[in-house]
Amino acid sequence: MPIRALDPRFDRLVPHDTLIEQIADGFTWTEGPVWDRRTGVLLFSDIPSNTVYAWKDGRGTRPFLKRSGYSGAAPFRGKEPGSNGLAFDTKGRLVLCRHGDREIGRLEQDGRMSTLASGHGGYRFNSPNDLVFRSNGDLYFTDPPFGLPETFHDPDKAPIQGVYRLTPEGAVTLIVHDIFAPNGIAFSPDENILYISDVDPNRSAWLAYDLKADGTVSNGRVFFDAARWHKQPFSGPDGPDGFKLDRDGNIFGSRYGGLSVIAPDGTLLGTVETGMPSSNVAWGEDGRTLFMTGGSSVYRLRIIARGAGW
Repeated sequence: MPIRALDPRFDRLVPHDTLIEQIADGFTWTEGPVWDRRTGVLLFSDIPSNTVYAWKDGRGTRPFLKRSGYSGAAPFRGKEPGSNGLAFDTKGRLVLCRHGDREIGRLEQDGRMSTLASGHGGYRFNSPNDLVFRSNGDLYFTDPPFGLPETFHDPDKAPIQGVYRLTPEGAVTLIVHDIFAPNGIAFSPDENILYISDVDPNRSAWLAYDLKADGTVSNGRVFFDAARWHKQPFSGPDGPDGFKLDRDGNIFGSRYGGLSVIAPDGTLLGTVETGMPSSNVAWGEDGRTLFMTGGSSVYRLRIIARGAGW
């Protein structure tokens, strides 16, 4: 069965008869879903097509923002020019991880794209991947090289694959510098812990860091080892990807083959097995709907758990 309970707590989060509903298809690689509470629309990236799409129940899908990650006139040399992770700031403006332009961008109300940050320490970012806002307005984001034409071997790659903090004033701080392939990122509901997924084949895991009062982190540790979900044989980064937390602090984490639900104590509560790559998730509708991107499609799961912040 696609819904697998491994702990009694799972049944109170995801019913065994949950429908995995495909709501959109025909894309190349979907990523970065985010729900717009003002309009009841789900936005998501199709990275190879350099486009953000909008989906609304009963109306289907339409292009929302073209040139979402790469604005250059010359053809992009790599395979992933578009936006990846998406989020809304406190003023309802869409903030994007823009692969091709190697920046954090913001879609202004007049339709212009502004650059919030494009580098640190004299180097351009690699290809910002995923992002999360803290309640004080600080933005935390990961920066692996997956969007560069030659990824880890690209001659223009920054010397590290960092995790950064961007303040509302525009200051960029390197928060974590020792992760091989930082990917997804999210806070615990109380914002005491910053979780980051690492796609390192030698340490495929969800990591946890204690968040200090000054916005930096300490006590980095492996929260949950994800090596069991590697493709066999291993053929490239395929570990934990984007994830979100529910209001009780459970991680709903996308990864190769589906979705894993992990309790705050590190127990694997259950899984949703799709047999296909899963790239990221987002809470939406009434807060009890989980949208999941991956491959060519977008899926909807109406469950019992409610997202953090709902």
